[in-house]
Amino acid sequence: MNPPPRKSVLGLDVGGANLKASDGAGFAHSVYFPLWRTPEKLSEALVELVAEAPPCGTWAVTMTGELADCFHNKQDGVATILYDVEVAAARQPSPPKIAVYLTDGSFVPLRQAYERYREAAASNWHATASLVARTKINLRGVLIDVGSTTCDIIPFAAGAPTTLGYTDTQRLAAGELVYTGVVRSPVCAVTPKFPWRGRQCPTAQELFATTYDAHLILGHLPEDLGDHNTADGRPATIELACLRLARSICADQEEFDAVDARVAAEAIHAAQVRLIAAGWSQVVARERPEVVVVAGQGEFLARAMLKHVGWSGPIESLAERFGAAASQVGPAYALAILAGERG
Repeated sequence: MNPPPRKSVLGLDVGGANLKASDGAGFAHSVYFPLWRTPEKLSEALVELVAEAPPCGTWAVTMTGELADCFHNKQDGVATILYDVEVAAARQPSPPKIAVYLTDGSFVPLRQAYERYREAAASNWHATASLVARTKINLRGVLIDVGSTTCDIIPFAAGAPTTLGYTDTQRLAAGELVYTGVVRSPVCAVTPKFPWRGRQCPTAQELFATTYDAHLILGHLPEDLGDHNTADGRPATIELACLRLARSICADQEEFDAVDARVAAEAIHAAQVRLIAAGWSQVVARERPEVVVVAGQGEFLARAMLKHVGWSGPIESLAERFGAAASQVGPAYALAILAGERG
């Protein structure tokens, strides 16, 4: 007997800095949207996000944007995001139904999501982990998903996530959420100092440079003249990344050249590896995994951490299994699959 066909679903992940959408098939799209700056434009941004998506009868929704400091608290954030999703859905030629994903793995209608806002908040990690876990139903494993802002380290067994924490705060305390990513993390938050011409120079506690600059210089991320999601709002190029790193130790190009930038970038990369390794140690101390699955824009950072800690077991890639686009928008992709199969 063939399994029932998957129903048409569009997964939406509303983050604080990025909006992501996927139909679990050929459509995957992500746009930079700093929610904290213009929350009043969220519904418009969602309409633009889904403009090229195929028609879908249901929107499956998850979020992390409720933590943005434009909101009074998480309840306010969740309610605002859900309202804007509803407004965006109503503007579609054939308005879809809306199903909201909760951290217990269930999908609920909007009314229940408003009431269960604590479970609707920051639920996207659970969707990705649920999809991964069911592909490894007979194995204990860990999903390491490194994005632009954060890193999730999610243990799973018997086909489901087995985290100690379910809120962001609980997960931070358990090592399951490490607040470092490959684009948006300020250099001064990642490391208090880095090498400069034979000595260790403290970093200025200002948003002069981010990890994006280090990974551009190291070739981990490609240059993009159209991407202005940088500390100074100028393009994501290696030349400008060097200037931003120079500024992070209060220098300019006369005091900080390409060699200095390379040395600094390597130190920043190593500091991120250590941060993620600390979370990993907390998680695997509870139960040793049999497999590790890596995902996200910063998959390379997860692999570097595993090499650092001496992991010798199997490593699988979400990008290799489901495609690079699916890995980049992991929670949205997972939602489309999970909601489509539940009907």
